[in-house]
Amino acid sequence: MLQVKKINIYHKKDLRPLATDLSFTINDGDRAAIIGEEGNGKSTLLKLLYDPALVEDYAEFEGEIIKNNLICGYLPQELAAPDRAKTVYEFLSEFPSFLETDYRELSSLAGQLGIPADMLYSDTSMGRLSGGEKIKIQLVRILSMRPSLFLLDEPSNDIDIGTLEWLENFIAGCSFPVLYISHDETLLEHTANMILHMEQLKRKTESQCTVFRMNYREYVETRQEQLARQERLAKEEKAAFDKQQERFRRIYEKVEYQQDIITRQNPGKAALLKKKMHSLKSMEKRIEHQAEEMTKRPDTEEAIFFRFAQGEGIPSGKWVIDYQLPELTAGDRVLARDILLRVRGPEKVCIIGKNGVGKTTLLRTVAKLLLERTDIRAAYMPQNYEELLALDQTPVEYLSQTWDKEENTRIRTYLGSMKYTIQEMDHTIRDLSGGQKAKLLLLKMSMEHRNVLILDEPTRNFSPLSGPVIRQLLRDFPGAIISVSHDRKYIREVCGRVLELCPHGLREVEDL
Repeated sequence: MLQVKKINIYHKKDLRPLATDLSFTINDGDRAAIIGEEGNGKSTLLKLLYDPALVEDYAEFEGEIIKNNLICGYLPQELAAPDRAKTVYEFLSEFPSFLETDYRELSSLAGQLGIPADMLYSDTSMGRLSGGEKIKIQLVRILSMRPSLFLLDEPSNDIDIGTLEWLENFIAGCSFPVLYISHDETLLEHTANMILHMEQLKRKTESQCTVFRMNYREYVETRQEQLARQERLAKEEKAAFDKQQERFRRIYEKVEYQQDIITRQNPGKAALLKKKMHSLKSMEKRIEHQAEEMTKRPDTEEAIFFRFAQGEGIPSGKWVIDYQLPELTAGDRVLARDILLRVRGPEKVCIIGKNGVGKTTLLRTVAKLLLERTDIRAAYMPQNYEELLALDQTPVEYLSQTWDKEENTRIRTYLGSMKYTIQEMDHTIRDLSGGQKAKLLLLKMSMEHRNVLILDEPTRNFSPLSGPVIRQLLRDFPGAIISVSHDRKYIREVCGRVLELCPHGLREVEDL
């Protein structure tokens, strides 16, 4: 059992509260999902629970964490730089539990995760693995420990659909407590029986953390009903209050007018009016107090996104790409052969496939071709945003083209609509969360009027509550989209065509 008692977490840089008076208990069989918008402290909370030393450089906390001698298996969102330099075998063998685990058990686990058993003993560096392969190797190391508490930060990132289904079954059937972060709505719907929602309200000056013992779909529906009810009550009370205020205003103005015209010849009436005005002053204070007690309109942290300009489309008969590639290679390794990719008009295409098959390599090749074209206006979002972002610039500087005052105001308005605070607009990009960096790239694409988007895992860093918004944004995009994704909701709701990359090329997938 994990117990958290009255935890407060503050960001050292701007003293922003990430969690306030947070208390909860995780028992055996609990599958608790931490959700919230990007930058809200979800990963910080998970690191803190595993080892407070991981956050001491940028955050401070107070409160009590009771683990009761639990063995914690922790999956970080990103591999540390020293670990990326290690070979796969060096990374795994650092944990005695891996060396003590029977080869047949390790081989079975590797098979379930969709990787060859000999990969566990490879001298390939961790940094050269695909995103999904990194996750799988880390899962092997964690599972070899036989932990009694799982702390998983984005375990669904980058893994292929087959492994996603394995992960769902593992979490859903785990008898030990699991506390995890995921942006994959399908995974959440199939696994979570407890929700911990971390929010930043009032322009990120206040933190609100709520815990609900229900599944994810029930939570979303309950929350929407509660917000709608609160909104309705607030409107009804405001309308009744406005009517009361109007009646009071008319009476007050009438008495005030009578006081102005009263003469000295009628002191009795003047005294009466003075008494009536005193009574009205008391009533005004009661009305002010009543206003403070009224139901407030919901203060929520919903993601707001811009819309791509509808005039920036692609004619339905225009070939966006008609590309043949005899061999797709990575170094001296052949990943796939006889690739044929054809996209015409405003199609939305998604490429899927197993980890390590070369999806990102193919997309990078396609991006290079399309970015050189002058008859289309293409833009590329890589899986690693830092390939394109100028990390030492602020978001405003990165988006500026003319640097004039009018453009600066427009950029700040756009960023504000995407839930950037004034402080975050002036922070360097390297200080932003993954989701904030993704928003920045999408906003730049819109401002530059791009009509072909090449997107590598476009939804991977957006919260599950933002997921429907970002999917609607991309579904409504009037141009063409060529993407790689394992997000099943994105694939079903946005993409008209799905292609699976196999060793023998691309094949159409009719039913996912």
